[in-house]
Amino acid sequence: MHKEITAEMPGLYKDGEYDLSGCAVGIVKKDSLINGKNIVACDVLIGLPSSGVHCNGFSLARRVLGQSGLSLKDQIPGGDVTTAEALMAPTVIYVKQVLDLVSKGGVKGMPHITGGGFTENIPRVFPEGLGALIYKDSWEVPTVFKWLQEAGNNKDAEMRQTFNMGIGMVLVVSPETSDRILEDKDNTEKFYRIGEVTSNKGILFS
Repeated sequence: MHKEITAEMPGLYKDGEYDLSGCAVGIVKKDSLINGKNIVACDVLIGLPSSGVHCNGFSLARRVLGQSGLSLKDQIPGGDVTTAEALMAPTVIYVKQVLDLVSKGGVKGMPHITGGGFTENIPRVFPEGLGALIYKDSWEVPTVFKWLQEAGNNKDAEMRQTFNMGIGMVLVVSPETSDRILEDKDNTEKFYRIGEVTSNKGILFS
């Protein structure tokens, strides 16, 4: 399957400028494919934490930075790093974590929170007619998103649609698998039970 990926980055490039990007391609056996077709209502959403903004929403982030009056060398309000360090934190690569969890069985879907932010990506793995209830305070939202919202006077809906809000990858699993994942994690791992699959379309927050 071929898919073209584009990004909107207004104000970033000058005339005659361009950039090059690369990608990684893998293969999977057909009988090992995880495509979401077995997802049902009452399945559980397990969130894996992001390291920050990742690759989302930099047009909005640049606008907020400009409005805030802060420089890239200034400490981000409420945090202990500079705005540059907060905004440019390296993106988490989830391959090792996800392969380990998948190898234990029970993973039905794996939406990665990229373009479209938090709310648009999760439903993409659901069969027709399903949606999700998200537990709003079930994970730690990084300081950078709190600052972006406050400094930019951005509403909750815009933040969720633009940014990952601290969750970079979601696993859709059965309740039994969810219990096992959360019980088996070691002290260095952060997995969150962030919601559940519902029989109603769309994403609700509660």
